Amino acid sequence: MGEIRAYRDDDFDAVARIWSEIRWLDDESKRDALKSYLASGNVEVALVDGAAECMVHWTPGTMRHTDTDLGLCAITGVTTSPLGRKRGFASTMTARALRQGAEAGHALAALGMFEQGFYDRLGFGTGAEYLVYQFDPRELLLGDRPYRQPVRLTPDDWADMHAAMLARQPAHGGVRLLPPEFTESDIGFGDKWFGLGYRDDGGELTHFFFGQLKEEHGPLGLRMVAYRTTDQLLELLRLLRELANQIRSVRMVEPPHVQIQALLREPMRDRHRTRSSEHESGARAVSWWQFRMLDVPTCVAAYSAPGASLEFNLTLIDPAADRLDADGGSWCGVGGDYTITIATTSSASPGHRAGLPLLTTDVNAFTRLWFGVRPAGTLATSDAISAPPELLDALDRTVRTPRPHPGWDF
Repeated sequence: MGEIRAYRDDDFDAVARIWSEIRWLDDESKRDALKSYLASGNVEVALVDGAAECMVHWTPGTMRHTDTDLGLCAITGVTTSPLGRKRGFASTMTARALRQGAEAGHALAALGMFEQGFYDRLGFGTGAEYLVYQFDPRELLLGDRPYRQPVRLTPDDWADMHAAMLARQPAHGGVRLLPPEFTESDIGFGDKWFGLGYRDDGGELTHFFFGQLKEEHGPLGLRMVAYRTTDQLLELLRLLRELANQIRSVRMVEPPHVQIQALLREPMRDRHRTRSSEHESGARAVSWWQFRMLDVPTCVAAYSAPGASLEFNLTLIDPAADRLDADGGSWCGVGGDYTITIATTSSASPGHRAGLPLLTTDVNAFTRLWFGVRPAGTLATSDAISAPPELLDALDRTVRTPRPHPGWDF
């Protein structure tokens, strides 16, 4: 296959060439952003004839399950040159990143997928859809909420924006990527940025939006939105409405704490009026991300279900185990037999207990079930789940969470 090793500074030109060949880097002026990106995580490269031809990058962070933040290994880059393909580098190195993340104590892994299917064979299941809404900010209904002058934000404010993203209001499934260099590089790769926000009396940035305004009248595409309270969210929407005299449309991911359509004056009429224009109003549902458990007991323990009392045996299959050298580290996947208890204090214990119903599935589907992407009964139709109907019904009644919403693109 070729040598796989940790990234070194003298690999930079080869990695930049890979990114140029796949058109992730189409401007030489963005090389500094690439350096910040590489510094924001853990990187391995695969060599062909002594030069890097594949790179896998993962970034430490957290993902929230209900009220608990779990350690996250975010796979934030899998890139292979045309020369390095069909050698098994991408899947093998992604599996190695999972092992590294698990051995570092992270309970979950997540990634942005180029398409469904490839990462399924490493145990990843598709995350929940969310709405990407485009609307005329003039149509926002916010009562008599007063306007307050904001502060201007530029790419130089990346450190403050990163801190505000880390401190934003929590939501189930919410992702936080910890290294500040990740935000620095994310902004560095873009252009035509436009941002406004609010600072407290001490100068700390508390809530803001930041995106790209490529034409005079928009659309304004928001890349980051952060707030600590719903009142601050509404203040940001009020600020967007103030921009309507110039900007005809705003495109943003619907935040987990509000329904955008409920705040629009005439959403159906506006949708028909703008149809087929670049400012067309409406929403599309999309799921660009996948995730999986790296530590089943830790993930299960994050869910508290007061008043519930459900126990079952779980046989879990982890397809990533086939991609891992058994002698290469202490983590070889999460496959095996467990006893699951869902109660005020939930738990996953090794082995089966006699007399309990059995759920057989893969880590892909069990992660989707446990985080509320879809209920167990629905997943039994689309995913690899086998269980008695009574157990599926009990799981539908007992595992009740909001759909997960990452809130951070990666």
